[in-house]
Amino acid sequence: MNWDDARIFLAIARHGQILGAAKALGLNHATVARRLNALETALNTTLFRRKTNGTELTTEGEGFLEFAEIMESASLAATEASGADSAVAGTVRIGAPDGFGVAFLAPRLPLLVERHPGLRIELVPVPRAFSLSRREADIAVTLERPREGRLVARKLTDYRLGLYASNAYLDRHGMPAGLGELPRHRLVGYVDDLLYTQSLDYTAEFSKDWRSAIAVSSAMGQTEAVRAGAGIGILHKFMASGDSGLVPVLPAHFLTRSYWTVVHEDLRSLRRVALVADFLAEMVANERAMF
Repeated sequence: MNWDDARIFLAIARHGQILGAAKALGLNHATVARRLNALETALNTTLFRRKTNGTELTTEGEGFLEFAEIMESASLAATEASGADSAVAGTVRIGAPDGFGVAFLAPRLPLLVERHPGLRIELVPVPRAFSLSRREADIAVTLERPREGRLVARKLTDYRLGLYASNAYLDRHGMPAGLGELPRHRLVGYVDDLLYTQSLDYTAEFSKDWRSAIAVSSAMGQTEAVRAGAGIGILHKFMASGDSGLVPVLPAHFLTRSYWTVVHEDLRSLRRVALVADFLAEMVANERAMF
């Protein structure tokens, strides 16, 4: 069995379908299906259950997945070692919450590629969890430290969240005198059934009677809604502070949460991945006060 067979297997496992794997690999569907059949014949086992809407790993497939990921890591390490004396190059994908990814990280990425012109950075700033084992990202910025899996986590920083509103909203409805008055105001929050982590379920820490009149499933969207006068929302300090369109509400009350960088154990020794992870830590450390 060669590495190309394992590479095709990994692509199918990560995309959950032969067609998606074929597109990602730049091969046609028939070629990928034929190579998978040949691999299963060589191993004398069935790696996937074929379904009408995709594929699902069998027990044997789950076992082979770990072996294939080890092969992949060895291949990546060997490729990088062959260019050990050259500039850092290649693609690194970063998955991040939208607030951190758009408001903080995106404006600072030009510095990274100026330092290392051979790098290609893919930033995916969306409110969702990323599977590092399926290589949806090389580095994930998360709101919680992972408790399981072959993952290596490093704390980036604590950050604050507080209540904010627009001047226009406060002119019409007044400033609440205390947290007990929040239910009488129009409130902005998350779409409850789309919360991708319990770390975002924090409205009750400000008011047990919190009811969002306007619910937006992203931090950036909530910030824009509050700035436009939608109501009082719980916003990130690093996004709201210094914004003339946003006014702190009851600033003595705030929450503290944390950002973590998480890398799959198989990738942490790759120079380009380690370099990008160090860059994230450097940028946050340089501007920690804003969080």
